[in-house]
Amino acid sequence: MAEVSKAYEPRATEEKWYARWLAEGYFTADPASSKPPFSIVMPPPNITGVLTLGHVLNNTIQDILARRARMQGFEVLWLPGMDHAGIGTQTAVERYLLRTEKKTRHDLGREEFLRRVLEWQDKHGGIIIEQLKRLGCSCDWSRQRYTFDDAYVRAVQNVFVDLYNKGLIYRGRRMINWDPAAQTALSDEEVVNKPQKGNLYFVRYEIVEEPGRFLEVATTRPETIMADTAMAFHPNDKRYVDLLRKHAWRPLAREKIPIIADEAIDPEFGTGVLKVTPAHDTLDFEIGQRHNLPIVDVLHPDGKINCPAVPELNGLDRFEARKRAAELLKEKGLLSKTEPYENNVGFSQRSDVPIEPRISEQWFLRYPKTKEALAVVRDHLIRFFPGHWEKVYAQWLENIRDWCISRQVWWGHRIPAWYRKSQAPTSESEIHVGVEPPSDPENWRQDPDTLDTWFSSWLWAYETMDERTRRKFYPTSVLVTAPDIIFFWVARMIIAGLEFKPGKSERDEDNIPFHDVFFTGLIRDKQGRKMSKSLGNSPDPLELIKKYGADGLRFGLMRIAPSGQDIRFDEKQIEEGRNFATKLWNAVRFRQMHGPSQASPAIDEQVLSIYAVEVLARLNETIDATEAAYREYEFNTVAQRLYDFVWSDYCDWFVEAAKTDIFSEDEAKKKSALAVMDFVLSAILRLLHPFMPHLTEELWSLLGLGKGSIQFALPPRKVALNHIHDLGSKHNLVSAIYGITQAGRNLRVAVKVPSNKKIPYILREDKEPLFNEIPTLARLLNAEEVTLDPGYQAPPGTPVAVTPFAEIFLPIAATDEARERARLDREIAKVESEVRTVETKLQNKSFLDRAPAAVVEEHKRRLKEFTAQLAKLKQARAALN
Repeated sequence: MAEVSKAYEPRATEEKWYARWLAEGYFTADPASSKPPFSIVMPPPNITGVLTLGHVLNNTIQDILARRARMQGFEVLWLPGMDHAGIGTQTAVERYLLRTEKKTRHDLGREEFLRRVLEWQDKHGGIIIEQLKRLGCSCDWSRQRYTFDDAYVRAVQNVFVDLYNKGLIYRGRRMINWDPAAQTALSDEEVVNKPQKGNLYFVRYEIVEEPGRFLEVATTRPETIMADTAMAFHPNDKRYVDLLRKHAWRPLAREKIPIIADEAIDPEFGTGVLKVTPAHDTLDFEIGQRHNLPIVDVLHPDGKINCPAVPELNGLDRFEARKRAAELLKEKGLLSKTEPYENNVGFSQRSDVPIEPRISEQWFLRYPKTKEALAVVRDHLIRFFPGHWEKVYAQWLENIRDWCISRQVWWGHRIPAWYRKSQAPTSESEIHVGVEPPSDPENWRQDPDTLDTWFSSWLWAYETMDERTRRKFYPTSVLVTAPDIIFFWVARMIIAGLEFKPGKSERDEDNIPFHDVFFTGLIRDKQGRKMSKSLGNSPDPLELIKKYGADGLRFGLMRIAPSGQDIRFDEKQIEEGRNFATKLWNAVRFRQMHGPSQASPAIDEQVLSIYAVEVLARLNETIDATEAAYREYEFNTVAQRLYDFVWSDYCDWFVEAAKTDIFSEDEAKKKSALAVMDFVLSAILRLLHPFMPHLTEELWSLLGLGKGSIQFALPPRKVALNHIHDLGSKHNLVSAIYGITQAGRNLRVAVKVPSNKKIPYILREDKEPLFNEIPTLARLLNAEEVTLDPGYQAPPGTPVAVTPFAEIFLPIAATDEARERARLDREIAKVESEVRTVETKLQNKSFLDRAPAAVVEEHKRRLKEFTAQLAKLKQARAALN
């Protein structure tokens, strides 16, 4: 058995064990195994991504679940992979080309540009995979997948063709969301509304039939006036009813346009009149369709103005054109006023620029299986954690709109559709849709567009598995993801599973992609801001690992990650994770100093000290609490309960109390204390392994607590303690000793006596069981001696602390009486507050009616103890008078 070194060195330990785990093939899943299956598919990070704290959180949770399942006896598949990230990767390469060669993708042409993207991918791709290994992720790396694997590409094409043949995919000219920066269509889910401060411009339109009379319109977008094809008001708006079927002069690119009435107009907004611009607004487009209005597009794909009829605006950026259009209107006397105005503007999630509603020929999908997708979550075939996300999911599905699946980017899954070269590529063209091109390809051209990245990702849960693997591991057990992709990915994977039925039968329960979905929170900085490079508030996880160790980072982060809530990150919490690792290391080192450990220690109930019984009871409580927390995916509760048990119950209390037996001449007592240490440490390491895999494997090995790797050791079971004689009395006695110790330590601090200085204590108490524990109490208090004196009369000013079990005095030179009075006053106020709290509860009829009898009795017991404690404190305070 190797010796536990003085200091814990995380890097050496972590690198050693991870290499050994890989070499032994511990993470490789066996589809032929007779063990029950447990499976997770990793949300695939972008091929060019690097590790962020969000990745650390998400993948640590997945690793915890995978490692725990291995210990429980499951055959575990944690399937990793990467996403080609169409727009994101293409944008990164385009920026690189522009910076280094002053070229665009159009300068290179499609074939050469895609070759450059592949070069970029080979150079920059997959970095995050190595970083996840540094974190300790126990993925089955032999099954690593990529959304551009040949088999996966073919599966995406097959799905497109299948849905097209079912009439669910179609091509049409519709209003879509346009990203002028990436110059591509976006789905509704890729648009993020943000409040923006701007202006409301009040523009005057002269009535053609009544020169000198004007209609005033309030608009936020004067740069699109040239695309106006009508003026509209609500049919019940009496202010304008006499203008119906008359005309107005469009003020820029002057032209006569009709005045119409439509019920979609809000009479309360602005002046109650709308300038109808069908090409550049979704509502206006719908109005235009109802009234057969022409569609005039005055924007280039890059967001610049396309209107030669107004040379002052033509070619300007849309936002520059907005200012210039206002100036032109003012010069013409047609801008009556400008007011500050804040409204929600849709931004591209991809490039973070305002989107443009635009009429465009695109491919769309009518979602299948929406009712079934609602039902499997409503009926809890799939469970969401936290549960409130079920409502969000349901609202989206109940109001779902067709999905725009085509993208005007080159890096992606190209749409398997071809058009006759002799025809323009429109929805009316002759078209060939198939996995293979037409038999006479020289007469056809393939659609230049690619599919939305999420169109490939929605197959991820099953197309990443071969048929044999799928039979064993699909549906998967749990998905860990962020709530911001509940529509992009979670809902669509559910729909895909129900539509394409990859499971072993036709039943929905065999085809859902997962049984549970856990939504993580968002990591923010201490001020509550989202982390970003621009704010400089996003630490590099690899630097944190270098500084605190992977296990320190994992444990520190999980301790502050409340279920489904946002996380306020503070590096000090990661430092606490490292300190916790050091605390455990030192505890194990202390145990090893007293001889070899036993893998199966014999617990002799006849020799067990009261402190051993107490730590075993608290271990039982910890096992129960962590199991309950795991069931609800409350990982921070698991981490905190383990932290409290290890740091406080085991290290601070049991180990210190057990030293009395360990350093005694009684071999039976010493042997018993060490056996309990072995038993509890074995349980601690197994409970902590999913969170801190490297450290626990190292200590498991150094102590010789098991023959093989800890990751296949069974989780600890509770110890049967019910048959131990007088268990309740033993617990009460330990609680009394620990309570007295804490009061004595606090008293020492209050009167400024150093903790390392040995001093005498006197207990005004005569209970015999307490007398037998004086040696341990003296050790815990670091006391020169502890005297039990039931009749002790303390000189005035003697520092005293009152517990429910005893009064404890420091018989040192009397302290300043004024200071001691003030300290006792604070103690009295504190206990009086506790008394009021308990009394209020016991006077509450609702509480008495609903609370279990045991809880009510506990409150009565506490009231009795607090009352007695208060009386003694007041007595001590009175003595000072």
